[in-house]
Amino acid sequence: MLCSCASEQVAYTPGAYAQPSQADLFDWQGYGLTGPVKIVINLTTQRADIYIGGQYAGWTAVATGKAGFGTPAGDYTIVEKVADKHSTIYGKIVDAYGNTIKPDADVRRDRPPQGGQFVFAPMPNWMRLTWTGIGMHAGPIPEPGTPASHGCIRLPDEMAAALFERVQIGTPVEIVR
Repeated sequence: MLCSCASEQVAYTPGAYAQPSQADLFDWQGYGLTGPVKIVINLTTQRADIYIGGQYAGWTAVATGKAGFGTPAGDYTIVEKVADKHSTIYGKIVDAYGNTIKPDADVRRDRPPQGGQFVFAPMPNWMRLTWTGIGMHAGPIPEPGTPASHGCIRLPDEMAAALFERVQIGTPVEIVR
């Protein structure tokens, strides 16, 4: 399944992080498995284990909330899926020429200069867990094993696409410490 998934690459600010190889970020053994999906995300190890039909299907590295932006532990279900979502809070500020001048901007406090604009962060393959903004989506994992997000659960592009295809509204997601 993963090899045949079309995965659109997400553009990020060059030099803002060093993205490890996708192959180092997950291991999929779920080919041919059927049944309901369950995802268990471990905040300590920054890893998600995926089960299909009660059987272990694989793991993926994740990047959860960094200090001050913690991802809450608990039992959740996927309540919304949006293939091409953008943040409504976080992004970057670019000048009139399109040059990034603030790569980690917050629309609530950061304003673009005259002629510049706020570019909201892409969150492809969005799988919402809460109505307060926590969800899973494709995004950079700059240093595997280390929290890096504003609270969401970032997944490698290929795994986000594969999970987005497999999960349904109501799929259980357990977040543990």
